[in-house]
Amino acid sequence: MLVFQYRAVDKTGGKKEGTIEAKDATDAVNRIKNLGYYPTHITESKKPIRKEREEKRTTGRKKKSALTGYLKIPFLGIGTVKSKEVVLFTRQLSTLIDADLPLVRSLIVLRDQLKPCAMKDVITQLAKDVESGSTLSESMSRFPRVFSKLYLNMIRAGEVGGVLEVVLERLADFSEKSQRLASRIRSALAYPAFVVLIALSVLAFLITFIVPRFMEIFTELGSELPVLTMMLLNLSSLFKSKWYIGIGIIVGLVLGFKLLYRNQKAKIFVDNFKLKVPVVGLLIRKVSVARFTRTLGTLISSGVPILQALNITRDTAGNEVIARAIMRVHDSIKEGESIAKPLQASGVFPLMVVNMIDVGEETGSLDNMLIKIADTYDEEIDTTVSALTSLLEPLLIVFMGVIVGFIVVAMFLPLVSLMGALGAG
Repeated sequence: MLVFQYRAVDKTGGKKEGTIEAKDATDAVNRIKNLGYYPTHITESKKPIRKEREEKRTTGRKKKSALTGYLKIPFLGIGTVKSKEVVLFTRQLSTLIDADLPLVRSLIVLRDQLKPCAMKDVITQLAKDVESGSTLSESMSRFPRVFSKLYLNMIRAGEVGGVLEVVLERLADFSEKSQRLASRIRSALAYPAFVVLIALSVLAFLITFIVPRFMEIFTELGSELPVLTMMLLNLSSLFKSKWYIGIGIIVGLVLGFKLLYRNQKAKIFVDNFKLKVPVVGLLIRKVSVARFTRTLGTLISSGVPILQALNITRDTAGNEVIARAIMRVHDSIKEGESIAKPLQASGVFPLMVVNMIDVGEETGSLDNMLIKIADTYDEEIDTTVSALTSLLEPLLIVFMGVIVGFIVVAMFLPLVSLMGALGAG
């Protein structure tokens, strides 16, 4: 006898779940119907009923993770599915389905080419669920940390419209362009971040090891020290003996900022301030516009209803001011008005973007217009990032020069005074 897990509904529409022993799937269906239930999902279980009951007692209602068989350290990214893996999976699945390979077979092919990892476990579960009658989007919804809300809605729209391979291709394009944009920004900011790290390391070394040596010399001389030297010596002493205070202040600021950001009014104030910061604010605004237009354009072109698409886009905005502007667009369309007016009223989106969206609405090609805007802004972001990097380099050099110069002057002023006194004597 085999063991089958089932989900069913009773005569009143109530949901039922359980296990049943039967010779095969057909026999299991008949047995479930004899119980007065209508089965909606049946899958063969390879575990004995006793073992399953013991697991339920020990784990309660907690679902067992589908990701098993390897080391998992989430905060280090070990044992988790990376976004690059999801993009590659999406692209390959689109290619296989476009080649008329059945969905289950496509998933098995992609699973078999992977070594043991989190993504392989996910694909294995997807193949099992689809083979047992679930849709791809239903199965993917079990992995919210792997497949985003945007991803799931696009897959669902592709399934309903019978154009899953087209939606997968658009998803892959969307994900690749988003990753490319994020990678360019990270690469551009990597050099300034490295320079700042080196500067702070050098500063810490000088204050911790070099300055105390000079302090011993100045103490032996017994002469009156200049104000700059006293400031440096006090800073060195504080840094060496009370280092934990500095760490506590940094941790306190980070935690305080996170707690403050949970407050809605504070969040709006901070996000609005980000948009108004010179140069950096312009970059954040362009990134937000590019993300909004690409996400909304991709969703609409994939067949997702516009109100639902706007809700998803709002959730992925990354800025509360932008999210509120998108919400006003949602309310405007719900009342039968256009997209362009609330976008212009928000004061967040440039006039050119508003006009292009207005033209897209009038001509019935809103999705294509949104993608064109996103492509244009991706190029502008490249230019802005290059300008920001060029501006940061001289500022960092000046910053390092001022810090090192202060230390050098502070340490040598007493020596100059002493040499002057000896020369006068």
